[in-house]
Amino acid sequence: MVNLSRRSALTVGALATPLLAGGSALAAEIPTTVTPAADQLAAQGWQKLAGRKVGVLSNPTGVLADFTHIVDSMVAAGVRPVAAFGPEHGFRGSAQAGGSEGDYTDPRTGIPVYDAYGASVDGLAGMITKSGADTIVFDIADVGARFYTYIWSLYTAMAAAARAEASFLVLDRPNPLGGKAFGPMLDPAFASGVGLKPIVQQHGMTVGELARYFAGEFLSSAGLDLEVVRAEGWRRELFFARTGLRWTPPSPNMPTPDTALVYPGLGMFEGTVFSEGRGTTRPFEIVGAPGVDWRWRDDLSAQGLPGVVFRETYFVPTFGKFVNETCGGVQVTVTDPQVFDAIRTAVAMFVSAKRLHPNLFGWRQDLMIDKLSGSARLREMVDAGAGVDEIVGSWQAELAGFVQRRQPYLLYW
Repeated sequence: MVNLSRRSALTVGALATPLLAGGSALAAEIPTTVTPAADQLAAQGWQKLAGRKVGVLSNPTGVLADFTHIVDSMVAAGVRPVAAFGPEHGFRGSAQAGGSEGDYTDPRTGIPVYDAYGASVDGLAGMITKSGADTIVFDIADVGARFYTYIWSLYTAMAAAARAEASFLVLDRPNPLGGKAFGPMLDPAFASGVGLKPIVQQHGMTVGELARYFAGEFLSSAGLDLEVVRAEGWRRELFFARTGLRWTPPSPNMPTPDTALVYPGLGMFEGTVFSEGRGTTRPFEIVGAPGVDWRWRDDLSAQGLPGVVFRETYFVPTFGKFVNETCGGVQVTVTDPQVFDAIRTAVAMFVSAKRLHPNLFGWRQDLMIDKLSGSARLREMVDAGAGVDEIVGSWQAELAGFVQRRQPYLLYW
């Protein structure tokens, strides 16, 4: 049986976590209120892990308040992991999107690192067994979107740990987008590496809550020994700017909390022929293509979408789509995250771009948009000329069902 409650929370003193320069002005006025689980265990000298053979699934976001990586902190405390496992972008974060670092020995600690990105359950279970780990510790900061691959590394690692008869410990961190859910549910027929199981597009859960959800909904017969250590002080209404925490880019194209705010919606532009802003200083906030003009910005601004403003912009990507070509488009800036809906905003952008620039806007030939949005519905409705309200309304019932179903697994209110 899955143990969802055993030792599910720790209460210890908080460590100060000041705002990183360049963060939100609002956050500078908010006192530190949130202490991630890793900081709590580090303050106790990692004694919770003493005597265990620990394997750590993490990346550069698995850091303490002073940016010391948890693996380095464990080693310094005399609790030496037997292995580390790297997700997409790698354990130390050197790889671009869709890449990883391979297997290697970490030069700083001498710990063997296994490449877990894209591994099957059986493959990862074999790595765990080979490493000798009896406990897998997961500490990765998510950004709250179904198609961000770290949560599927979490799911695969949980299933693999159960198969390898290792316990699983999640060190929780806040969801930078708060706790509200938005968007369509994944149709299992469209499962892929950017969405293995049916959850909604912006799930509004922490990785600890998702682990509990995965265990209860999809791994209930696996015999997984799961424990989640809560992040102290987080509440569902808190966006990242109000946590007092420093931002560590979870991937090369997620440089700021502002990027995370728009990503659950504008990340879908990866499934279009438009540039999603890779190769610019504002990926996912800047979107466009050669030939797009001022009319797109004017049309979007006239729609009065809540919590967002649009700026006409021109840019030349240095990598990704349209390298060294001048693109026209918009920069999307969130003015009020409490009312902003990234997915509705992206739908409005699709509908507007198709109407204004029908010869420029379109979907990638591989129909990646269907995997990102979770089904063919969004693409087919946009192509059929449906309006924004009709498209967004089409998934409200399944969204409400998900919100109700996730309730027993929530840890924060």
